[in-house]
Order: sequence, then C-alpha cells, then structure tokens
Amino acid sequence: MVEPIIQTEGLTKKFHEKTAVEDLSVSVYTGEAVALLGPNGAGKTTTVRLLTCLIQPNQGSARVLGKDISIEEDRQYIRARVGLLTESPGLYDRATAWYNLLYFARLYQLDQPESAVERYLKQLELWDRRDDRTGSFSKGMKQRLAIARALLHEPDLIFLDEPTSGLDPAASRRLREFLLRLKAEGRTILLTTHNLAEAERVADRIVVMKRNLIAVDTPEELHRRLFGNRTRFVVDGISEEQLTSIRSFPFVQDAQCENGELLVTQDDPDSGNPVLVSELARQGAKIKWVTDDKASLEDIYLELVDQGDAGVSDSQDKDS
Repeated sequence: MVEPIIQTEGLTKKFHEKTAVEDLSVSVYTGEAVALLGPNGAGKTTTVRLLTCLIQPNQGSARVLGKDISIEEDRQYIRARVGLLTESPGLYDRATAWYNLLYFARLYQLDQPESAVERYLKQLELWDRRDDRTGSFSKGMKQRLAIARALLHEPDLIFLDEPTSGLDPAASRRLREFLLRLKAEGRTILLTTHNLAEAERVADRIVVMKRNLIAVDTPEELHRRLFGNRTRFVVDGISEEQLTSIRSFPFVQDAQCENGELLVTQDDPDSGNPVLVSELARQGAKIKWVTDDKASLEDIYLELVDQGDAGVSDSQDKDS
C-alpha cells in the first residue's frame, strides 16, 4: 500500500474558545495536487499552518513526509523539507530580487545557492528584474518571487496558501501554468484557494471543509455523487408521450423537460444515450445535439457547503 505523504487523523485546533479546525482526517498522496476549499474562516490556513509545523494541534495527529508533527525533531525535519507560500509573501522590499532569494538559499545551506537563485528567477520570468528592489514589483511579481523562494531547496511537498489572491487574470494564468509544470515534475501540491477555476484546472482532488471535513474526492466523482450521470438532449420540443417513453427505460433514473430540453439522469450514459437517441428519433423528435450535463465546480462546491451547513444545524438541534 502506498504511504500518504500527508495523513491527518482527528486533527483539531482551537484558539481560546474558538475551534478553527475540528476532527479533520484526510490523506494526500505523492505526486497529486489537492485543493483545499472552503468559505472564509473555514480553517484552510490553520490547516496549512498545522501541517507545516508553524502551530501545534490541540487534539488528533498528523504525519507529513512520514514524520510526526507532534515530535520536535520531526517538526524540524518537516520545516526544512517542505515549501511554503503564505498568503502574505513577507519579502524584503528594500532588497533586490536576487538578494532576497540568495538570503534564503544560504539559510537553506544549499551547496550552490547562486545557481538555485538563477534557475528559479529564470523559471518564473524574473531574471531581467533581478537587480530591482522588490518594493517596486507588482503583486503578481512578488507572488512569483515568493514561490521561487519556496522552491529553492527543491521540496517534494509544496504548500500554497491563496497563491493567486488579488492577482489580475494574466498574472493568475501565469502562476497557474507554473503550478501545472510543478505537478508534471511529480511534486505534491496542497493549495488553498477561493478561485474555483484554478482548483478545477490544477487539482486532482478537492477537499471541501468548513471547520471539519465535508467531502474529499475528484471533481468528477463529487459531481456523480451529487448530481448523478445526467445527459442533456436538445430537441425541437418534446411531447408528454415521448417523455413517458423515455422514463420507461429501466436504466433511466429521472427525466425532466426544462426550457424545451430533455434532461435525463441514467446509470451509464455511454450505453444509454444511443438507446435514447434511437427512441426519440423513432418518435419523430428532431434532435439538435446531445451532451453531458456537467455541473461546474462552483455548483459542486456550493452544494457541499450547503450540506455542511445543514449537517451543523442538525447536530446542533440534536445536542440542544
């Protein structure tokens, strides 16, 4: 069995009377990108801080890179071997891009710090600005420089907290493309984001949380669980007789008309669609096109958060 690179069991963090993360159990495997999603105050940043050993949990356990976050020697090992981009980059504005990275490369005690700095300045398209003070950089350039800093020591596990927050579309796209390159290299990425398009394009799996875990899976599997396998048939009108006929097939779970379109939820669209097309054509329906009716990640996310809210309300009602 493959060992997770991150594994948490019942991870809980409280700040005084407020619970930021509660009973979080989740695994992340080597080479995958996982997006941590949730509304403001859901505990995403707290989770990253726990896993990078910046704070300690009140309850539960976690292992990162095979090490226990509760053991100080292991904590030092983890901190030295993960890459971390915080929401606020924390760069030295009066220093140049070159000296910002060189400072951290020497802290990491790299054998060839100058080579590492040159490599990542070039990879993140900042080489031409290496001698400029960081304070003159745009937010997007500072984010790229902060990512370079997080990668200088070649970590296999990278934590990115809101990497595209506040960036314009062009800067966001540039960063997203770089993240896809890191993923292609086999790096493991855990990112928190409110940008659902970013999560959909970068992440293999998503974790939805609101203090505690609501769901974790691929976007495709979450869609199937929430909305089923649904196909949209666009036709020139459909009669009640035709609708009844479609509903009569044993593999059809549901069929509804919506604005002149037929929405069919079925067990297996690959085998069911040809049968349904033949039946509609036999009845004289004029079919314009057929397509999978896939909910967006935004639809999936909002549905899961609503379910999480309902679960909290239910548990509160039971406790009261």
